[in-house]
Amino acid sequence: MLKLGRLTDYATLVMTQLANEPCSADAASHSATRSAHDIAQRAHLAPPTVAKLLRQLARAGLVEAERGAYGGYRLARAAAQITVADIVTAIEGPVALTECATAHSRCSIQQRCGVRGSWRLINAAIEQALQAVTLQQMADSERLLFVRLRPATTPVVRAGTPPAATP
Repeated sequence: MLKLGRLTDYATLVMTQLANEPCSADAASHSATRSAHDIAQRAHLAPPTVAKLLRQLARAGLVEAERGAYGGYRLARAAAQITVADIVTAIEGPVALTECATAHSRCSIQQRCGVRGSWRLINAAIEQALQAVTLQQMADSERLLFVRLRPATTPVVRAGTPPAATP
């Protein structure tokens, strides 16, 4: 079964948390900084896991760390300029469904393989799909989901009347 690793899933959640941080007044920075502990609490993840992910994301150039009493992490560039493919690659390495899909393949039969070309096409399609979705879109869809799930108003139920059916 084709499946991204748990850490990659967590990394998208961490990045979405950073993308949802309101922009600061400083035009040079893309968002205010957040501590790893704060991100972990908001994402409901273990702080050591978040710290590990933030180090990997920083090495990949997706987040920046600011030291000091008011330091923390922020996106290295605008959320609209970061793709899901960037996040996946930062945590898992290049997208490669099969060994022959990588640039430095070590497959012993790749020269005479009858399906190598097809696997490369499939790999390219998946990579294009991951590149087509930005972190901003992920963050926006998370906010929209939260708004849809939250009741618009709290229904008032009077004693002796059954609650109204919800659509």
